[in-house]
Amino acid sequence: MALYLPATVEDEPLSLDELTPRGIVAELDKHVVGQPAAKRAVAVALRNRMRRQKLPPELAEEVMPKNIIMIGPTGVGKTEIARRLARLANSPFLKVEASKFTEVGYVGRDVESMIRDLVEIAIDMVREEKLDEVGEKAEQNAEERMLDLLLPPAPVPVPAPAAPVAAPGPQVVVNNEARLEAKPDAAAQKTREKLRQQLREGKLDDKLVEIEVRERNFPSFELISNQGLEEMDINIKDIIPNLFGPKTKKRKMTVSEAMDYLSQEEEQRLVDMDQVQRMAVERVEQGGIVFLDEIDKIAGREGGHGPDVSREGVQRDILPIVEGTTVNTRYGMVRTDHILFIAAGAFHVSKPSDLIPELQGRFPIRVELDSLSLADFVRILKEPKSALIKQYTALLETEGIQLSFTDEALHTIASLSAQVNEATENIGARRLHTIMERVLDEISFEGGEAKEKTIVVDADYVQKQLESIVKDQDLSRYIL
Repeated sequence: MALYLPATVEDEPLSLDELTPRGIVAELDKHVVGQPAAKRAVAVALRNRMRRQKLPPELAEEVMPKNIIMIGPTGVGKTEIARRLARLANSPFLKVEASKFTEVGYVGRDVESMIRDLVEIAIDMVREEKLDEVGEKAEQNAEERMLDLLLPPAPVPVPAPAAPVAAPGPQVVVNNEARLEAKPDAAAQKTREKLRQQLREGKLDDKLVEIEVRERNFPSFELISNQGLEEMDINIKDIIPNLFGPKTKKRKMTVSEAMDYLSQEEEQRLVDMDQVQRMAVERVEQGGIVFLDEIDKIAGREGGHGPDVSREGVQRDILPIVEGTTVNTRYGMVRTDHILFIAAGAFHVSKPSDLIPELQGRFPIRVELDSLSLADFVRILKEPKSALIKQYTALLETEGIQLSFTDEALHTIASLSAQVNEATENIGARRLHTIMERVLDEISFEGGEAKEKTIVVDADYVQKQLESIVKDQDLSRYIL
């Protein structure tokens, strides 16, 4: 039984060998309450992916991922388990609602857009990693460019033709002149180092400098087609990338702003985007995770009328992607054979057996997630690393308010959440967000203006804030 809350600070990623199934479950337990069956299933699936990477290439190619269907009501942690798993493994992750492919205007080829989106996510991931690697070098380069702007280097003098020397005596004079010419260089270097020190200390941050910046509004060309630009064999952007040449303009800005701009420019120069694209495509093919939500919404069989036909059509469109196919993206061809697909749905009306047999066969692992109990709500409020209580306490602490909750208050909040879920729609642990907002409405509104800086929320305060709303069923349907 479960729920999550997005963490604000992530721990250092574990190495692949440390991610044993038991260790994966332990990490997931820090963010998601309960749901042991689902955690075990995804842990084994992730570990099998790592085991596969150690096999001989010819055998590894034959080992297919064991895709998973999660069955359970909304708000019990299905999405969060998959998202946390992807963060744990540093895998590209995409959440897509299967029902969107039933909308008017979609055709089967558009199902491939989920893979293209996954590649874009991987590109961003790898680019960020590369930017971190070159960040220090980029700052050094930007610093040197800024010092050149603040103290332009002196022009190199053109040496005069040497006069013929008749006697050895003047040779000493020539050496002395060379020694004297070196002194201005040393002085310039000393001045440059002083400027460098001032720059690092922030003493020059408000000084204005003029730098050349690249204009973004240069002419671009697009081809209008019923296919995406990435699907076309010819990309006009590649044919004439610099038709009019890169345009720049001079712009005045402060040193601090210029340093940020120059650092970003140097980072882009130092990152090899061809390598980024190759690494991203490989990461998608070997480690990508796609979360197909609302799979139950397309679980209808063909029954002769529109919606069922549409649903089965979407299933048949998704089938090749899950089975393993090659998708054309703007970064090259991407194989989906070893991407892990995790499907999820409430299956209130339909059931997994209503899916077409071919699609069922591609999701051999099925796990059922439990509905949340009162005890689960209490645990969700307190136990996750970024639980709701910890979030609200930290938010109000920024304004000098020390907020604390008694155990009785937490039990009352959990009890009221469970009660409203039973009386209205059951939205799982998401109900806690609604209840907490109502409980802390006055405290949040007062904020730093409140005279009392230490506030203890007890059961009586919770009852006072929610009693009238919970008792009135019609009102609670609108407010909670």
